[in-house]
Amino acid sequence: MLSVLLPVHNGAGCVGVAMESLLAQTFAGFEVIAVENGSSDATVEVLRDWALRDSRIRVHSLPEADIVAALNYGLERAQGACIARMDADDVCAPERFELQMRLLDERRDTGLVSCLVRHAGSIASQAGYAAYVDWINSVRTHEEIALFRFVESPFAHPSVLFRREIVERLGAWRAGPFPEDYELWLRWLEGGVRMEKVPEVLLDWHDPPGRLSRTDPRYDTRAFFACKAGYLHRWLRDAPIGHRKLLFWGAGRETRRRLRALQEMGVQPDGWIDINPRKCGQRIDGVPVYAPEQIPGPAQCFVISCVTNRGAREQIAGWLNGHGFEAGTDYVLAG
Repeated sequence: MLSVLLPVHNGAGCVGVAMESLLAQTFAGFEVIAVENGSSDATVEVLRDWALRDSRIRVHSLPEADIVAALNYGLERAQGACIARMDADDVCAPERFELQMRLLDERRDTGLVSCLVRHAGSIASQAGYAAYVDWINSVRTHEEIALFRFVESPFAHPSVLFRREIVERLGAWRAGPFPEDYELWLRWLEGGVRMEKVPEVLLDWHDPPGRLSRTDPRYDTRAFFACKAGYLHRWLRDAPIGHRKLLFWGAGRETRRRLRALQEMGVQPDGWIDINPRKCGQRIDGVPVYAPEQIPGPAQCFVISCVTNRGAREQIAGWLNGHGFEAGTDYVLAG
């Protein structure tokens, strides 16, 4: 059986559409664990009405619970050997569960399956969100997911489906000053879980003004880097850096602030890279700042890039690739 975890907070006006898309699935062997958490609207009544229509829907209510508590509460009550996520304001394609379960059945070494998602909003007013959706959809294979894990979360949270045994082995969602889903993917990837995507759009992903990723400080840029810093630190210990110099790309104030968490763990740069001519030739934290054309080749240095300005990541990767650097071997993108 497949168990679908559906936390709902003040979702009376939208959860019905999500439920319709779940009950229209071509894969019928699932249950829905709907956990209402601290709603002030008619969410409980709406969910109970849906439960009367289909016995596969089970409704629970938690007062004043956050999403982590709601997810773990639902997980404890789920009966399935596989777990899927869904949000109250999103919509599944009818074949979503069928295709995701088929991929898990065909690839026994895969533990988590996601899919491509459709930007379900205004591109004009949500350009950053639209760009993120494009990036998510470009990272599809396990190798790509593992390689670019330190850029940002490679999945839309409600798009995933995974084997329950992973939770038993590596733990479930954790509460803290970080995005609960991104921390989970980093922990599971570090634990050796293979992750893939069905290369089809199977979820319409909305980004309403009240979504936690827009309103909660756990999801801002600094929280994301603080979350990834420990995992990146451990990854670097096993990376093929050898005796090469370690260079940080991005000498701007905000980039340096993000990298401070990594430095506090003992990862100190031998130099900085920046395109600003006013910074090049200076020293920061006692080490020099180089222009890109001044840095040695991949045989002599390993680069960590944490620049997050729109378009900068692609430009940096393009420059490094064009000068013989290989992602994961000679550099890592972490922003």
